[in-house]
Amino acid sequence: MKTINLIDNSGIKGREHQYKTVKVNLSKIVKSWKASLFSFEWLTPEGNIKPPEQLSSTEAQKYHDVCEALEKDEELERPVLGIGMLDNIEIGSKRHVLLTLSAQGVEEMEVHIPSANEKDFNDYLC
Repeated sequence: MKTINLIDNSGIKGREHQYKTVKVNLSKIVKSWKASLFSFEWLTPEGNIKPPEQLSSTEAQKYHDVCEALEKDEELERPVLGIGMLDNIEIGSKRHVLLTLSAQGVEEMEVHIPSANEKDFNDYLC
């Protein structure tokens, strides 16, 4: 696997002190995210990431954009994770980056989490 060049998510600019960058296990994240109301867009009912041809055209384009960025060694923004109402993981920003990388075989990656919820992520850390 090529080196992944991750940079801070632009959505946290000016609020960096409210977030922590941590390395998470992607299979555990995806398994928890399956409980999200939005997971159907990217996951099969069994919880597997859909291949690009099964995604909506918009999401498939995002998938291909991430793959292209990887090929060109371009920077990708770190996803921002949170905790949902059902105590599951929610992907607040750049979910296409996290899910595409997971589908490409990446097992762990750095993400941003709210510092206030750090303890809630202990089971997902590498």
